[in-house]
Amino acid sequence: MHGSPHIVSDVMTHTVAAIGPGAGFKEIVKLMEQWKVSALPVVEGESRVVGVVSEADLLPKEEFRDGDPDRYTQVRRLADLAKAGGVTADDLMTSPAVTVTAGATLAQAARIMAHAGVKRLPVVDELGCLEGVVSRGDLLKVFLRSDEDIAEEVHREIVSSLFRAPLSPIRVKVEEGVVTLSGRVRDTSLVPVAARLVRAVEGVVDVGFDLAGPEHLPETGQAG
Repeated sequence: MHGSPHIVSDVMTHTVAAIGPGAGFKEIVKLMEQWKVSALPVVEGESRVVGVVSEADLLPKEEFRDGDPDRYTQVRRLADLAKAGGVTADDLMTSPAVTVTAGATLAQAARIMAHAGVKRLPVVDELGCLEGVVSRGDLLKVFLRSDEDIAEEVHREIVSSLFRAPLSPIRVKVEEGVVTLSGRVRDTSLVPVAARLVRAVEGVVDVGFDLAGPEHLPETGQAG
């Protein structure tokens, strides 16, 4: 991966499997196995996403196979029981689908996944039509950036603009995604600002500082 991916379109899977509302239970299971995925978007018309069928939507059929329906009185369990009798995607899908746009930032996509408790999101255009899928694994691709690539971005985008006239050259060291800035600066009040900016660089695991001010007072350790 070259450069810093900032939006979903940089990391999403463009070629994806999808099903129609009339897809049968076994067809869905076979397609999941074939594509090695845990969920499939349900589309109709011009590939407009109307729902998602996940493994969680399919499992009630097995879960309730030998169960006593009279025991399941909670609303959620009744919903699961209804899905246990489902035979098509239309019966089984979760709708409306939780989606994301290709232009959303990776942080936005991660928040949507966390809030919805899902592992994958259909990527849609402004009309709700399917463009791809982004997964948790896709979002983690930013951590494949090389240390050299991260160091170059930190120096170019943050150090050069924030510490315009340092008392000594600011060194940027990156090891396994952990960034350390060292040198002497005129204004140590900028260190917390630098910490926030460096943490926002994609691929950064942590940040530390070994910066001294004009009075040679060390500013060491982790910055929040």
